[in-house]
Amino acid sequence: MLYVNQRGRALKTIANLLWVLFGGFILALEYWLGGLLLCLTIVGIPFGLQAIKLGSFAIWPFGKQLVEVPTKTAGGILRAVLNVVWALTFGIAIALTHLAAAAATAITIIGIPFALQHLKMVPLALLPFGQTWQSR
Repeated sequence: MLYVNQRGRALKTIANLLWVLFGGFILALEYWLGGLLLCLTIVGIPFGLQAIKLGSFAIWPFGKQLVEVPTKTAGGILRAVLNVVWALTFGIAIALTHLAAAAATAITIIGIPFALQHLKMVPLALLPFGQTWQSR
């Protein structure tokens, strides 16, 4: 059983390395740069932190899953407002870009795992507040 677990980790590492080589690094760099630019203003700091979080997810996505962050009622209202602002300003465009990238990479059989990673990023790109990722 241990052998299967080690093999799965090795496959995830190989897939992540291929991801990084074929665009994952540039994608993460764009998220991080955008996040840093958003953090230059006080109003943009929460949005910049979410963009940086997206970059951290995008650099090494295989073996990660999205999880909901529990919150109190007051935090839930703020989360909803920030998610609406994010979705209207950045989120819809980013989510559509990930959907287009998923469609483009799913054309070949080899690209299907990469398409699945782009599809996994859509919910986080659309509504990042209140979501995070964890390793599986």
